[in-house]
Amino acid sequence: MKAVCVRYPEKSRVDVVEQDLPELGPGDVLVRSEVSLMSTGTENIILNALFDPGTHWANFVKFPYFPGYSSVGVVEEVGAEVERFRVGDRLVFPRAHRSHHVLPSADTDVVRVPSGISPEDASWFALARITHNGTRNAGIGLGDRVAVVGCGPIGQMMIRWAACCGAERVVAIDPMPARLDIARLGGATDVLNVGADAAKEPLLELLGELPNLVVDTTGHAAVLPHCFGLTAMMGRLLLIGDTGSPASQHLTPDLVTRGLRLIGAHYNNRYADRNVEGVLNLYFSLVASGRFRLDGMVTHEYAGADAEAAYRLVNTRRGETVGVLFRW
Repeated sequence: MKAVCVRYPEKSRVDVVEQDLPELGPGDVLVRSEVSLMSTGTENIILNALFDPGTHWANFVKFPYFPGYSSVGVVEEVGAEVERFRVGDRLVFPRAHRSHHVLPSADTDVVRVPSGISPEDASWFALARITHNGTRNAGIGLGDRVAVVGCGPIGQMMIRWAACCGAERVVAIDPMPARLDIARLGGATDVLNVGADAAKEPLLELLGELPNLVVDTTGHAAVLPHCFGLTAMMGRLLLIGDTGSPASQHLTPDLVTRGLRLIGAHYNNRYADRNVEGVLNLYFSLVASGRFRLDGMVTHEYAGADAEAAYRLVNTRRGETVGVLFRW
């Protein structure tokens, strides 16, 4: 059996190819993909090799490369020893954009989707996990005043977690008005249609003081210094945007002179008291309850076979996009 796969054959090129699937082992499940979500920042840093030597990017990116880590599909066949899943189960799994997968059922990153959660909403699971980690690491809680810089996919998810956690004000900052409209749908109490370099005075006017937590979701090295200046005395700055050039990100005197705390977060962060399934079940529960709203988040859809057009869009008009979904 063959799978249709999105591939980067070399830097800045996208194609769609067929690959033979491995045989189904006794502990494996065969999954037919329904949808997969593009991680627009990560996947296009990789596509265009926009990372420095010696970074974690350089350690794992080799061409040809098969992108993607946000897939949703339905189990079509199970191996003789599989007990965890059944035919017909909908699963989420951090695997590349392709039509079919053979997955080990013991993989704890493969999680069943509860009934009532659509494939489209489920496809945000990986970005929900990343931003859950950011929310937890930064300790977002009751009464916080949070400014989220950048309202792409990661920024939108951070806004929703902050709203769920009881932040008093959640300010979305982005120069693209359409992204701010989506931010409002997800719980932003206020929006600023500016870049980080021009946000300080509007923030002061809006809140009367600087926010006690600022989140840099952009992945652009030049943004971080501005974010220090947006953070209140003794406040927290969460860096969750993963730039390909970390050596180009610079600290400012604010870190020391105003007693700020710089906090990092990443997909691979793990917690002793909540495993991956627990994190994702929390996300699914919040979605099912209506507290974590995903209205308008998918802005563009493509058939998997049209992946080249999807990446062309994101590389030429990324500011117009939030969620870019492949249908299989």
